[in-house]
Amino acid sequence: MITIQDNLFVLQTDHTTYSFLKLPSGHLEHLHYGPSIDTTGAAEVLTQKCRMLGGNGIAYSKEYPLLGLEDRCLEFSALGHGDVREPFLDITFENGSRTSDFLYADAWVSEGKMPMKALPSSYGGAQELHVLLKDSVYYAELELIYAVFPACDVITRRAVIRNQGEAAFTVNRLMSLQLDLDDSEYVFHTFTGAWAREMNHQRIPLAQGKWINESRCGISSSMNNPFVMLSRPETSEKAGDCFGFNLIYSGNHCEMAEVNAYGKTRVITGIHPEGFGWRLGPEEELESPEAVMSFSAGGFTGLSRNMHTFVREHIVRGEWKKKERPVLLNSWEAVYFDFDEEKLLAMAKTAKETGIELFVMDDGWFGTRNDSRSSLGDWYCNYEKLPGGISGLARKIEALGLRFGLWVEPEMISVNSRLYREHPDWAVDVPGTLHSEGRDQRILDLTRPEVRTWLVDTMSAVFSEEGVSYIKWDNNRIFTDIFSRARENQTEFLHRYYVGYYEVMDQLTRRFPHILFEGCASGGNRFDLGVLCYMPQIWASDNTDALCRAFIQTGLSYGYPASVVGAHVSACPNHQTGRMTPLATRFGVAAFGVLGYECDLAALTPEELAEVKKQIAFYKEHRRVLQFGDYYRLVNRRYNDFEKGVWQWMTVSPDRKEAIGFYMMEQAVPNMSFGKFQTAGLEEQAMYRFRDVGEKEEEWLVSGSLLNHAGIKLQQAYAGHYRREGMRPFADLDSRLYIMSMILNP
Repeated sequence: MITIQDNLFVLQTDHTTYSFLKLPSGHLEHLHYGPSIDTTGAAEVLTQKCRMLGGNGIAYSKEYPLLGLEDRCLEFSALGHGDVREPFLDITFENGSRTSDFLYADAWVSEGKMPMKALPSSYGGAQELHVLLKDSVYYAELELIYAVFPACDVITRRAVIRNQGEAAFTVNRLMSLQLDLDDSEYVFHTFTGAWAREMNHQRIPLAQGKWINESRCGISSSMNNPFVMLSRPETSEKAGDCFGFNLIYSGNHCEMAEVNAYGKTRVITGIHPEGFGWRLGPEEELESPEAVMSFSAGGFTGLSRNMHTFVREHIVRGEWKKKERPVLLNSWEAVYFDFDEEKLLAMAKTAKETGIELFVMDDGWFGTRNDSRSSLGDWYCNYEKLPGGISGLARKIEALGLRFGLWVEPEMISVNSRLYREHPDWAVDVPGTLHSEGRDQRILDLTRPEVRTWLVDTMSAVFSEEGVSYIKWDNNRIFTDIFSRARENQTEFLHRYYVGYYEVMDQLTRRFPHILFEGCASGGNRFDLGVLCYMPQIWASDNTDALCRAFIQTGLSYGYPASVVGAHVSACPNHQTGRMTPLATRFGVAAFGVLGYECDLAALTPEELAEVKKQIAFYKEHRRVLQFGDYYRLVNRRYNDFEKGVWQWMTVSPDRKEAIGFYMMEQAVPNMSFGKFQTAGLEEQAMYRFRDVGEKEEEWLVSGSLLNHAGIKLQQAYAGHYRREGMRPFADLDSRLYIMSMILNP
């Protein structure tokens, strides 16, 4: 899997090869990352040839006058010596210099994969490659660490910088991954947005210059998710070269794609360098977050398959890793802050009748909290609302046959709270200046050990309440006006905050392994691999509108599997958009995630309640394939003169015996009655029964090859004439679910 021979380093997964070369100067030249190759002769054939430098090119040294770092694919770069591209590492030394010269010193391979010291990381890798670089002038050393995950064609990268000298220096930048490619015919894919409109897929053709995907708001953010892709212009869902990158980190991040003056492309990912500065004293070290990279020649679907497998097998962990997630009812959009025990029990009773398995009490159960202006930090029960306390309510919920869960927002503090009055210095704000509020709350200073201890103890008391089996962990504001009264170097604050956050999460998830934790940050404002190392699912967006969710969940599907995506059916008119959407469509979209409901079920008609009951029964029957199957984006909002917004996707069980498909149309088009559903991922030689769920318009016995390569031409849709038996009525935002079952003995 990893070999080192004659200065050539080769990392091999099942279908990819990653290789680089130690040059005579001690620099590392990147040679290849892509489809598997035989690397015989690679050192001589793939190294860049140079007989003279260009007109104003900078030679690395007199000893190596033909080595110009600016026009060379490198494994690692730092400021100085001619490479003017974005660097991997930037250090300010005691004398004020920012030029460093890290050269090869040693390398070794270790079996298995070691965890990181202070940050979450992946697990289960086959081997790790360690490459040690040293700067002999300033006695600093850098360790580049690569881990190989063969079956999912993933390689991870991280770095550790150590001060081996007697003088301190400041690390201004320590990235996690650098990939230099020798051409620039690429498209940079990012996933952008804001609150309630996360994960919009953007495509940026590269040219000379620099493109940046970043978060500078102290959180991985809904504005720019840390997952990005790089593809060839012709790459499609089914074919073409595609690279994927992600970061196991929840704070400020930066992904840059830069094309230099010589047509070479550099991709770097890691902690955002703006505002970052880490003082490293003698014998101290700093580790970067772990970055994830994957390559597929099978298009976006192939890349997604790699990333999904990696997240499910090497990021998510604990008791809920492969457990089917329960169908829940969340109280938020039904009652907001206006509830008491009687109202909650009535909701839970109706939920049980529909087949829901978990009842979640959202915000408003603690302190004196009747709106968003108070009580964060006062994590004791409001007995006016809940006379029997949390345990008393939980026992009554359990008596109905449901599990019980809670909403918390532990990282925050309200100025109007007992905690703030006792410990105002625990809040993140700048003393003596105007503080800009967000959602009437401030952030607790998790860089302080006493705050972390208090938080773990306080949350442990809440989570130990009888009957608590689920926790929704929210975070509803970004970081501004950053300052810690306990720190001298404020440029270390954000990273130290997340080191503290991960310490808290590690302790709590170890203490309460049976609890199902769901991450949330105003929806998808912290949807990242760092959170997923502790919480096996994340609330994708506060926007529950089915059409908006089609965009959001499709964006997430490029890098994240359905088993980690919280998705709910909510009321109409929708609370975020005011849109009216058929109940079947709301369910169809939410079913391709971890299903929940977030509405007042008692307000539904008897017919709607009966439909909800059927939906939940269907989801439970097919939950494993919906949550853990192989996901395919068949049609991503096809919009033209003949189709006004068609969405089709499906998920296939690993053994290919069952598949569920979804078809939604945004707008009905008059005099366009034709429809087609073409699958992917089915067993070519097997026979399948294809049928629609509920409508009884379609039922066919056909081969997997026919479904994959020709598709089903569906029954005629209503197109502006009289409706007749067997026709497929398709109005605005109508949808269909299809089930494909392998016939073992046709």
